[in-house]
Amino acid sequence: MRNVNQETLTQVFLDYCGPETSPRLRFLLEHLVNHLHDFVRETELTHAEWRKAIELLTKAGEITDDERNEFVLFSDVLGLSSLVDMINSKPGATSSSVLGPFHILGAPELKYGGDLKKDNDGATVIVQGQVSGSDGKPLSDAVIELWQTADNGLYSNQDEAQPEYNLRARLNVSDDGRYAVTTVRPAPYTVPDDGPVGELLNATGRHPWRPSHLHFIVSAPGYQTLVTEVFPSDDPYLDDDPVFGVREDLVMNYVEQSGSASVSDDFEAADRLTSPYFKVDFDFVLAVETSG
Repeated sequence: MRNVNQETLTQVFLDYCGPETSPRLRFLLEHLVNHLHDFVRETELTHAEWRKAIELLTKAGEITDDERNEFVLFSDVLGLSSLVDMINSKPGATSSSVLGPFHILGAPELKYGGDLKKDNDGATVIVQGQVSGSDGKPLSDAVIELWQTADNGLYSNQDEAQPEYNLRARLNVSDDGRYAVTTVRPAPYTVPDDGPVGELLNATGRHPWRPSHLHFIVSAPGYQTLVTEVFPSDDPYLDDDPVFGVREDLVMNYVEQSGSASVSDDFEAADRLTSPYFKVDFDFVLAVETSG
């Protein structure tokens, strides 16, 4: 130990892992520490730079609470969240995309065709589609969590003027795996840039604007849970997302509608639709759960 140096320190650390260390944990630590130590050696990191990094992490801890996770946001803007999503997305299934820092548990249940818009301002949107497995089976027991910003670009846990769980729901699907909901078209918004993530964005000349999107978590027994977002094709920030969440198969179209005659009575808000409103058709495909 007393003879440790910059070339041997990495192995000395790894040798501290005792026999009770799980093989997977040792594998992850070995690669993490090798890359981290190599980064420091290659860049000849200064004390001032190290202190700045610790300062940003400390600020992230101070600003993080039950409604905002700055560490998740750091992961997002560094591309780490999206890289994990890409690696774990399965061929033949809908791509996963970032969870984001504003998901909360406990959203109320909404039946097929339920109205999520209620008194929210903004253009009315009917969002509908089907959940099926990559084996082609419609999933009647699927559960969908949906959350989004209001027309002002804020989530309910950012905006005291919004009711609790505004524009958040747990959707029930029909017997053939279909879902449908009436909501409001969300607006583009900025990721929180009043904390350490904002310092990083400013230092690198990056803007904080995300394209508008709908968040989904889709799950069903026997299938891998999907965490994803869906983006409109006409959004000005579609190809410049600061958290790298956009995928080709997650882009959808808002199709303008001129009348409500074609809307079925299954929709709670069918008699309150005013022209123009929009329709979105988006299907989800879940990967079959594999053992191990």
